[in-house]
Amino acid sequence: MEMLLWPALLGLLGAVIGSFVATLVIRWPEGRSVMRGRSHCDGCGASLGARDLIPLVSAALAGGRCRRCRAPIDARHWQIELGCLVIGALAGWAVPGPVGLAGAAFGWLLLTLAALDIAEFWLPDALTATLAGGGLVTGLLGVEPSLVDRLIGGVSGFAVLWAIGAGYKRLRHREGLGGGDPKLLGAIGLWLGWRLLPAVVLLAALIGLAIVLAGMLNGRKAGLGDRMPLGALLAIAAYPAWLFLLGQSS
Repeated sequence: MEMLLWPALLGLLGAVIGSFVATLVIRWPEGRSVMRGRSHCDGCGASLGARDLIPLVSAALAGGRCRRCRAPIDARHWQIELGCLVIGALAGWAVPGPVGLAGAAFGWLLLTLAALDIAEFWLPDALTATLAGGGLVTGLLGVEPSLVDRLIGGVSGFAVLWAIGAGYKRLRHREGLGGGDPKLLGAIGLWLGWRLLPAVVLLAALIGLAIVLAGMLNGRKAGLGDRMPLGALLAIAAYPAWLFLLGQSS
């Protein structure tokens, strides 16, 4: 029973948290309040009731449109809600209990950062610091990997990307990496330890390459000056690495 209970609980919790995350991802870059005021339609401004706020279900029943003005609901709402649901369910399945909850929180923060980086090329320091703090706390509580491995991962993750970015700027006289990317890899290192960081970077690079190749197959020209949200790629690669870590530890 427990094998099904934790995936269900964390999956449902993930859908609820995903609703908040989607609102944050949409409103925060625009300078709009996330915590204050009632939820409302971005099209007509009408306040949303309880029946309009059921994650995934409300938008599906309304055909993806506001029930009042019929304006389309931003697809990021259901996409992020579904993503958070899947992250929670996977964490609950991989390791039922408090460690699974911690891992789900790791995934939810990664998804938030990835969504912001994809939309705005922005990795807020406040979220990255929260991610880093969570890694330290779980390490202090004795969750594998060891705190020493985590600290080495945090320092090396930041240092390697920072050095690459600094070297690129020195050679090309322009920015090659965003300032938030080294901080994010450092925060990921505080969760995964140093041993998995090369795999995370490699997987992120492969995902990025696959995206570029898919674009080229669809007729999109790729240039050296094209921007790629590296932070999002690192975030996407880090969660499977955490699941792999659990498999190795069990």
